[in-house]
Formats: sequence, C-alpha cells, structure tokens
Amino acid sequence: MTAAGPLHHIELWVPDLARAERSWGWLLTALGAEPFQRWEHGRSWRWGEGTYLVVEQSPALTGDRHDRCAPGLNHLAFTVPGDLDALVTEAAAHGWTLLFGDRHPFAGGPEHRAAYLTDADGYEVELVASPGS
Repeated sequence: MTAAGPLHHIELWVPDLARAERSWGWLLTALGAEPFQRWEHGRSWRWGEGTYLVVEQSPALTGDRHDRCAPGLNHLAFTVPGDLDALVTEAAAHGWTLLFGDRHPFAGGPEHRAAYLTDADGYEVELVASPGS
C-alpha cells in the first residue's frame, strides 16, 4: 500500500503504553498495519511505506486521560478492509467499548455503516465499513 495523501503520521500520547499496545496494536494490525518502530516509551504501526501511527507514553505527559470532548482530537476514522461486524465483536477482548450501541451500526446516519469504539483511556475510533460490505 502506498501513501494516498499527505498525512505522514499521527502520534498519540497515552498514559499507559502496555495498555495502548494491547488495544491499538491489535486494532491497527487488524486494519492492515504492521509493527514499524519500537522504543522504550513508544510503538508505531505502518501501512506499507506510507502513513504510520505512534502511541507513546512520554515522560513529558501532564495528564492521565484523553478527553475526546475537549478541544483537540475527537476521534480517528479508519476504513475497515474486511468484516466490520467481526472486528466489533472481537474489539471488546482488546480493550475497546462500543459507543452508541442503540444506533449501531448506523450511528452516523442511515447511509453510513460504521462502528464507534472507545478505549480505556478515552480515545475514540470510527471504523467505517468498506463500500459493499
């Protein structure tokens, strides 16, 4: 896979690297990324030679939880290359909780099949079903 746009990487500072590695590592790998970098305070996963995502427990952190409702990052959205329902079912075992369960999988509207998940640290992802799946 090659980079489809100008986004180089995303870096998320997390309060617990081991917990983030379990949840984010599983999710990113399920979405086709491969482990890329590993250092004392961080990990990254990359799609081909293109975009990568970093989780880092920086010594410079000033808080212990991400607030998606505060100014800043609300969520990251990913296209799911396979079975959205299977991914959502497996997500709970990796630290993810389904949001908007009463409207799932159409919480984004009747023409938008997606799952909204949050992890133990308050980060949200939107998993968008591939067209035709």
